[in-house]
Amino acid sequence: MWKYHLFGIVIAAFVLSMGFVYQPFSAQGQEIHWGLKKATKEIPAEAGAELDAMLEKHGAIYKGSPDEKIIYFTFDNGYENGYTESILDTLKKEKIKATFFLTGHYLESATPLVERMIKDGHQIGNHSYGHPNLARLSKEGIQQELIQFDKKLSELTSLERTTVTRPPEGIFNEKVLEAANEIGYQHIFWSVAFIDWHRDQKKGGKYAYDQLMSQIHPGAIILMHTVSPDNAEGLPMFIEQARKMGYTFGTLDELNMNNQDIPLSFNPR
Repeated sequence: MWKYHLFGIVIAAFVLSMGFVYQPFSAQGQEIHWGLKKATKEIPAEAGAELDAMLEKHGAIYKGSPDEKIIYFTFDNGYENGYTESILDTLKKEKIKATFFLTGHYLESATPLVERMIKDGHQIGNHSYGHPNLARLSKEGIQQELIQFDKKLSELTSLERTTVTRPPEGIFNEKVLEAANEIGYQHIFWSVAFIDWHRDQKKGGKYAYDQLMSQIHPGAIILMHTVSPDNAEGLPMFIEQARKMGYTFGTLDELNMNNQDIPLSFNPR
């Protein structure tokens, strides 16, 4: 499964590295590859008016207020590579809550780590069960991917279901947003990301730190992959420096408090 995860996210690498929105696109049928104009000098990233309007229509978000120096950590987990525990240790030490977007494979192969995420107070997000290209599925197929993930989550942990989702590979269209909304899910994209998913290409903690610092901005929703040793090493340095710059760390629930009429949290059974 992890091989498919790697293959998929590499497809989006060029768009991500360029830092621009995929143009043009149609609302329903054409695939949209999430990308944006990257933040610089603490000026927030921008996805463009057309995407902003589509996301707002469906309650999807990719950043918080440009007037509040708050950062929101999110992590994507398709498979385990031995570094998630270190990241969880750092978050616990720093008293920061994050959202972990997981796949069905991760639920089944790394259940103890999922249980720790829940115990530590982190939010679990739905990254689909099988990590497919959701834009190529029917509405029913999209919904089944989300429901199947939650069914497995309920079987293996104390959580009944998830309420936030992120499309595999960052590929979606308006059909994907609509299908998720219909069954109570909100899409969470991101405003800060970098190439960090190569499991055997260690660049060091400074690489992750530099990438994060170059894109830091008020309201940043940061996407990181837990497979990276660079992220595990660089995260403490980034948190320390961000706090020195006046940033605090929030949760998606806090960000969404007045944003949408979609339920965002469910209590454990």
